[in-house]
Amino acid sequence: MKIEQIHHVAYRCKDAKETVEWYTKMLNMDFVLAIAEDHVPSTHEPDPYMHLFLDAGNGNVLAFFELPTKPEMGRDENTPVWVQHIAFKVKDRDELIEFKEHLEKNGVDVLGVTDHSIFHSIYFFDPNGHRVELACPDPEEEKLLKRLDEVKWDMLEEWSRTKKAPKHADWLHQKELAEVS
Repeated sequence: MKIEQIHHVAYRCKDAKETVEWYTKMLNMDFVLAIAEDHVPSTHEPDPYMHLFLDAGNGNVLAFFELPTKPEMGRDENTPVWVQHIAFKVKDRDELIEFKEHLEKNGVDVLGVTDHSIFHSIYFFDPNGHRVELACPDPEEEKLLKRLDEVKWDMLEEWSRTKKAPKHADWLHQKELAEVS
């Protein structure tokens, strides 16, 4: 048995229409499906909802639920805001910069470009407060991923024992740290 791919990833949204309009305008996703019912099919509990599906490319689907009868959505206060996010791949750095300029032109605050060595990213928030990342591969990605692959198990084992960041891949952000210094 093996998982084929992610069928969809679902998040909650504040406003279904606003969410669809934002993702179609800001990230050029296609709105592919809406489902609305008064009862949850899996639990049978009465709870009206709108379930939206957006095409994020290559069979990847991003979904949202608007739940008008539930308390206002919040977030896990014990998890830093930078942790929970969804990342989408774009073709290259030129396209990443193009998205950054498009988002900023439309009033979205964008953090980055951040150089992670194996890929480069920008970060921003959707109208629901979800953190979104756009990432493009580094031209040296294949070689760099090979280096990381060689140490992944050692890193995991050391982390498991010590709960301190192993130094096997310190080189990943060295360039960026040097630029900040």
